[in-house]
Amino acid sequence: MRRLAALGLAALLLAGCGEEDREREPGTVAARSDRPASDADWLGPTDATEPALWLARRAAGGGGVDPSALGSLRASLAAARQSFVEDPRMIANRTAQLEAMLAEIGAAERPAALIGDLTGVAAASGRRQLYGELCQHYVTIRRAGLARDAALARLRERYAAQDRP
Repeated sequence: MRRLAALGLAALLLAGCGEEDREREPGTVAARSDRPASDADWLGPTDATEPALWLARRAAGGGGVDPSALGSLRASLAAARQSFVEDPRMIANRTAQLEAMLAEIGAAERPAALIGDLTGVAAASGRRQLYGELCQHYVTIRRAGLARDAALARLRERYAAQDRP
């Protein structure tokens, strides 16, 4: 009888778990913020804000969004889908992170240019890449003192060599 009661209690507890709880890693907490997405440091997985719009708002620093900048970001993110494993939301987050790391070394770059340039590097390999990994390679090379064009050329050469024997 105790076994049956214990099984019933276990079944009730498991039934109370939604799919959302089962999909999350153990020990993680889904955070929500009352701040608008444009003020947030990251574009959360439950945020419905378009990644290009979120990046454009960040770049505008709270001012009005430049329609041409928004269009450029949309085009860059659309092109990036072909070259990277990550989705546009994650690419937007990594781009914001990369912008901050580059600003620390006095190398300000526009989000659309970063996405476009790194998409070009990934395309040179002929296969889909990890955007976050490429961002880290780029900032590491920039921190070592290479200018933007030289850093991108070095990365293109290295990534293009991936398909060679």
